[in-house]
Formats: sequence, C-alpha cells, structure tokens
Amino acid sequence: MTSPTAISAFSPTYFRFDLKRVLRNRRALIFTVVMPAVLYLVFGATQSGDTKVGSGNVAFYVLVGMVVYGSVIAAASNAASVSLEQQAGWTRTLMMTPLRPSGYVATKVAVALTMGALPAIVLAIAGNLTHAHAPAGVWVACLLIAWLGSAVFAAFGLALGSIFKSDGVMQVMGGLLALLAFAGNVFVPLKDTMPTIAEFTPMFGIVTLARYPLDHGMTAYDQHIALWIPIVNLIVWALIFTGAAAFFYSRSTTRQ
Repeated sequence: MTSPTAISAFSPTYFRFDLKRVLRNRRALIFTVVMPAVLYLVFGATQSGDTKVGSGNVAFYVLVGMVVYGSVIAAASNAASVSLEQQAGWTRTLMMTPLRPSGYVATKVAVALTMGALPAIVLAIAGNLTHAHAPAGVWVACLLIAWLGSAVFAAFGLALGSIFKSDGVMQVMGGLLALLAFAGNVFVPLKDTMPTIAEFTPMFGIVTLARYPLDHGMTAYDQHIALWIPIVNLIVWALIFTGAAAFFYSRSTTRQ
C-alpha cells in the first residue's frame, strides 16, 4: 500500500493519467516532436558531412541544438498545461486528494521529462539515418544532457501557465522559447560580444553543456567557454524557474 507521504510527494496513478492525456494531443506532438526533426533535416542534414566540429561534424552540432529545443518545448508546454487545468477547476479537485502541491509539481515535471525524451529519440534516429557523426560516447552524453536539462524549462512552463491561466499561454510561451533559443546560441552560432551576452540567458547553459562533450567549449568562431559558466547558468535559472513555479502555483491555488 502506498503511504500518504508517498502520494503527496509523487503519484504514479496521476502520472499515467496525465501522460495518456498528453499523448492524445496530436497537434502538440507534431509541434514538439516533428518540427525539431524537420528543422534538423533542413539546417543540419543538408550540411557537408566533412565539416568538423570538435570530435564530430556540423550536422551533429545542429542536431544537439535541435534536441535541446525540442526537449525544452515538450517539457515547457506540457508543464504549462496547468493553466488549462486551473481554468477547468481540475487543480481545485486535486487539492481534495492526498496529492499535495509539491506532488502535483513533481508529477508534472516527470510527465514533461518523459515527453521531452520523444524529440530526442526521433532526432537520434534522424541523425543516424543522415550523416550526423560523432563517437558513440559523445552521442549518448550530448543527448542525455540535453534531455535532463530540459527539466529546468518544465518549471518555466509551470510558472508561465500559473500566471496566464488561459489558452494564450501556449502562444506566449512558444514565442518566448524561440527568442530564448536565438539568444542562447541554440540556432545560430554567436560571435564577438554576443556569446558574452548569451551567457546570461536561460537556454545558453543547457545547450552549451549539451554540446560540451562534442566541442569542449570551443565555439564556431574559436572562442572558448569555460565549463563553469554553463553550469552556473543552469543552476541559477533552475532556482529562478523553480521558485517562480512554486510561488505562482501556490498563489493561484490559494485564490481558487
């Protein structure tokens, strides 16, 4: 028998229920899983396989960025669904169960991470079918870091969903994530003073760490990024997003 403490911390039943609900949303699956793969095929798979980046090539460098972007979108959008649940009164119903706010947040993050693995898997298959190249250990390390790092943006989605509490949160979040991806060196390699500015943006830490096993911090313009910079970036933004998610969710449930 599951103890009340375990239920309040995490609910396997609610996890399964929420995961099935998300998988039935075909439009969301296309947006979070198919689109990053298409972007890779257009901008990564078309690159010459002979152009080297670190221990791999340009195609794999682009692929890692698309895995980060896809996993972040999947994690954030699924966590942001809290806004629709609040609108429908679902979170008020959950407050009457043994599942506490901390357990609700933990379950949402677990679902978001599960969904974030889907674009990583699809892109890994696409990369293997094209000419993305890197040692096997680099493949595993880069994709694993990209996937796990997306948990930071699950908290971001949860915070944003708790603030807006409407269907419009998805459009707002989509635009914000695209801007953060450009600013964070996910899509286009930045040069001159731009990488220094990017170090303070939320997506810089995860994409730089995800690419570190490949390029060891050397940018496309031969600028070196010390390992501690993306680590500190990721930790700081994780604390900011987690704190914001807990604050705005608690405030929104209190007002219901």
